[in-house]
Amino acid sequence: MYAQFGPAGNPDAFYQAGYKASVDMPQWLAGLGLTAYEYQCSRGVTIRPETAAAIGRQAAEHNIKLSIHAPYYINLATEDAKIAANTKKHLLKSLEAAQWMGADRVVFHPGGPGRQERRRAMEQAKRLFAEVLAEAERQGLNTVLLAPETMGKQNQLGTLDEVLELCRMAKWVAPAVDFGHMHAVTGGQYTTREEFAAVFDKVATELGEEVAANLHIHFSRIEFTKAGEKKHWTFDDPFGPSYEPLLEVIAERRYTPRLICESAGTQARDAKIMQEFYFRCLNNW
Repeated sequence: MYAQFGPAGNPDAFYQAGYKASVDMPQWLAGLGLTAYEYQCSRGVTIRPETAAAIGRQAAEHNIKLSIHAPYYINLATEDAKIAANTKKHLLKSLEAAQWMGADRVVFHPGGPGRQERRRAMEQAKRLFAEVLAEAERQGLNTVLLAPETMGKQNQLGTLDEVLELCRMAKWVAPAVDFGHMHAVTGGQYTTREEFAAVFDKVATELGEEVAANLHIHFSRIEFTKAGEKKHWTFDDPFGPSYEPLLEVIAERRYTPRLICESAGTQARDAKIMQEFYFRCLNNW
């Protein structure tokens, strides 16, 4: 088994090739030799069951592993009852859509503390997340992995430690590690093999070696300010982090994560660049 590579959403080249519908993405990605696709529900879960099922059939036929990105509107730390109710709804609808599609995981942003002290916000997030987990289990939606994502801005919850804290709440919760975000929020860290390896080691210590070996990873080059993430760029642009040391660690350890590229418009091309480098590394170890 090998690491899987693919894009977040539909890249510019997909539309430039004349395609219009996401149901065609699995075949198009397979033609590139890619093996993963993260369907975007970032503006809301509006996909119909029959469309999701069609994407799932195409993905199964072309051996494409599917994940879903939940809406950006989620905020587990909110103290607003309406936002909390909507957060639960967005997560549950995302899990339902994932089941329709045959996606095995839902990635989501934990939210932000607002004016709360950060520790208090984290406790609030855990209380609401516990409600989400209980309701998802009641509805039989816990066959899909929930993946809280490490975030890129200082005013967001989502440090690696905070994500791991959420992941310890249920066996079917595992981290989505965005190394571009981590690079941005730390002001330029996560550029060396040692820094990347330390993340896998921490995940293994907290959640087990199998979780670390099969991590869900987001990767892109990101411009940042003192506040953290500013903008996603492409592999042609002069921003960090670099993918090479990360893939060297993955290849050396024979890990099999899923790497989703979030480059701005070139996410499939850049995912292919990473995939090719990864296989060259495998041949060298």
